[in-house]
Amino acid sequence: MTATLPAPPRAADGPGRLGWLDALRGYAALVVVLFHLSPTVLGPERHLAVFRTVDLGKYGVLLFFLVSGYVIPMSLERHGSLRRFWVGRLCRIYPAYLVTLAVVAVLAAAGLTTVRLEPVTGALAHATMLSDLLGVRGVVRVFWTLSYEMTFYLVVAGLYAWRGHRHSGWWAAGLAVTALLAGPLLPDGLLSSGPAGRRLAAAVLLVVLVAGVAAYLTGRRTAALAAGACGIGFLLLPAVNGHAGPRSTVIASWQGLLLLAVMFAGTVVYRAQHRQLGRVPAVLALAVVAGCVVGAHRAHLASPAAHRVWLLTTVAVVATFGLAFALRRRAVPGVLVRLGTVSYSLYLLHVVVLQVAHRAVPGLADRPAAVRIAVAAAVLVVALGVAGLSYRVVERPAQALGRRVQRRFEPGDRPRIATQRAATRTGGRQNRPGSV
Repeated sequence: MTATLPAPPRAADGPGRLGWLDALRGYAALVVVLFHLSPTVLGPERHLAVFRTVDLGKYGVLLFFLVSGYVIPMSLERHGSLRRFWVGRLCRIYPAYLVTLAVVAVLAAAGLTTVRLEPVTGALAHATMLSDLLGVRGVVRVFWTLSYEMTFYLVVAGLYAWRGHRHSGWWAAGLAVTALLAGPLLPDGLLSSGPAGRRLAAAVLLVVLVAGVAAYLTGRRTAALAAGACGIGFLLLPAVNGHAGPRSTVIASWQGLLLLAVMFAGTVVYRAQHRQLGRVPAVLALAVVAGCVVGAHRAHLASPAAHRVWLLTTVAVVATFGLAFALRRRAVPGVLVRLGTVSYSLYLLHVVVLQVAHRAVPGLADRPAAVRIAVAAAVLVVALGVAGLSYRVVERPAQALGRRVQRRFEPGDRPRIATQRAATRTGGRQNRPGSV
């Protein structure tokens, strides 16, 4: 029996209903790029002055996470099949990621960048994209967010397999409240004590991840349930290993749980919009997540300055996402939509371009402002060009390959149209006995 569920009713937002998400993703990518260019343009001191007010890097990342939280469950339920979902995801995220790794390897060999990794542990951690949760610094600094993206994919797929995917509000609020109340009690690196521990954890997680995805690809219900149970179990990874070592970007396990809660908050918005969750429960869940993001940093960090930064950053994220959602039916600027299209490659590659620029222009921070601005502008133009090339040459062909593979699964996986219509008439309650 194939691991399928009928697809949900289509959104009523019209043909361009996802344009606002593309625009928001493009905007978030641009914010992250400008944040990384800020020390070059403004100089280190002015950059830090802005950083002490609002963390534009985390602002962009949290917007990314909200968009992922909205899009990933929608993608899974639109496919109605766990194996079609995983084919699509793997073809979406791995090709550009692997090309980025290859580019860094070539640049390192040419002496234009430096890579410092524990060879075996680093290779295993990068294979799963879980490097930050294993205490391994990504060869590209921004890889840390992919650890949470991959964890979210695994958890959402697991909840879908076990029919717990509709309880997004509870997951969002529960993770956030756990981070607030249990914070310092959570171990930060339970699974990664020392180099040997990191290596073992990386190897085990690689085996579990590969076995889980392979189980989904079989299309068998029993295999999907076993993989789903393991997927849900990945919630424990940020809960007990969120700060696996000094090279982790996330400062504590409680902060890792908050990041997952933010992603589930995006799912809450999706559920509420499609009337799978009431407006009042949705608003309450979102308020709990926002409140706990601010409250946990206030409760668990000693620095009043950090409290203010997280308060202002959270308010800015809520305001931006709320504004984008409110304007979702309006025409979206084409430049932002195009930017959203190449945002993944832009996110991965812009840091590489910036590193090369710093090698090409030594002592850039001490150069005159005109030189710094010119270099930053050149980095932005080159990064956009490289991202566009990566999208055309790598991402788009890989996505087309994924669609071809997905079509091979369709005869056994395609949900029955009559069932979809019946689910629509019953308010979207689509689960059927005997299907996963």
